[in-house]
Amino acid sequence: MRQETVQCCVVGGGPAGLMVGVLLARQGVEVLVLEKHADFLRDFRGDTIHPSTQELMYELGWIDEFQQIPHSKMEDVTVEIDGKAITFADFRKLKVHCPYIAFMPQWDFLDFLATKGKTFPSFRLLQTTEVSDLLIEGGRVVGVRANSLDGPLDVRADLVVAADGRDSTCRAQSGLETIIEAPNIDVLWFRVSRRDDDKVKFFQSGKGVLIFINRGDYWQVAYVIPARAFAKVRAAGLAEFHARIAALAPALSDRMSEIETWDKVQKLTVRVDRLTTWHRPGLLCIGDAAHAMSPAGGVGINLAIQDAVATANILGPTLRSRTVCDSDMSRVQARRELPTRITQKFQVVVLRDLYPKDLNDDTDHYTPPIFTAFQILPPLRHVMGRFIGLGARPEHINN
Repeated sequence: MRQETVQCCVVGGGPAGLMVGVLLARQGVEVLVLEKHADFLRDFRGDTIHPSTQELMYELGWIDEFQQIPHSKMEDVTVEIDGKAITFADFRKLKVHCPYIAFMPQWDFLDFLATKGKTFPSFRLLQTTEVSDLLIEGGRVVGVRANSLDGPLDVRADLVVAADGRDSTCRAQSGLETIIEAPNIDVLWFRVSRRDDDKVKFFQSGKGVLIFINRGDYWQVAYVIPARAFAKVRAAGLAEFHARIAALAPALSDRMSEIETWDKVQKLTVRVDRLTTWHRPGLLCIGDAAHAMSPAGGVGINLAIQDAVATANILGPTLRSRTVCDSDMSRVQARRELPTRITQKFQVVVLRDLYPKDLNDDTDHYTPPIFTAFQILPPLRHVMGRFIGLGARPEHINN
């Protein structure tokens, strides 16, 4: 059994895990990030980098390098419902250096953070290393046990930060209580080839909702359906699935044959939940490990990164001088819990009329109440732009 001892062990090399690891190492904290995969190349991960996250890149002095990564820009969110174009959120008046959402492959963003982390002597990233257990002594989490290519590994740490996503192993073993909201959607992800002359909208409503992300030579497509409806979609057969997608996006009808098996369709069961308490002695959960988010609004990545910044701001100075205690970690939760709860209510309640209630519900035949408000009061689009683009409580780099 190999053993490592560090000040902070971060479980999970996603946006929250890498960001908190980099920021703590930047303060001189000895950090080890454990990531179970060999690389970051996985399809159907969130690609939206909001203005709040780009502002952090500016504060860190990294914005010029960050902008060299290939990406596309979206300055507002406009949807077409029943033939009417409605701007839902406008980012152009935000007082930030990048007033737009950047669509950037998440693996490129994670590679960028990992590269930045390696410039700090106290930062290490171990990939192909999957955490299997928490190490607990006297009721306190003192580290984790993991499996790596070199065999079993015990990592002892003053603090374990669980950033291993909605299916967090650390969260499952922590004994912490979860509050579950009632999401009303599931998402089917797939890809089809892209042509330069394709006429598709970012958001297309109808019998289901399609969201298109431009990946250069292909479209990454999200088909939003009512929760628990996938069994019916699959039972109807691939031909019916092709017809549903073609009806929403006629320009792609000649490419539906590219989805020749259900293996080409990945189902995301949407969960919206949060821990009542995000920590126990020696362990702090952040990002999706603390609060699983719906993909609605694409805010999950950016909310997780805000958690990471708050964690580094609050706990970094403490880790350099003494053992982190529960009152320290409760300050992180106190800082981030209200924005989380507001965002989850927005996803579950405010946006529920945007999506179909059943497979035959055609959302193109009515305008959801929230969009009626935006038609009557256009300035609301700037308010929504701030909420989506920056969040309910944007964080800034303190150290």
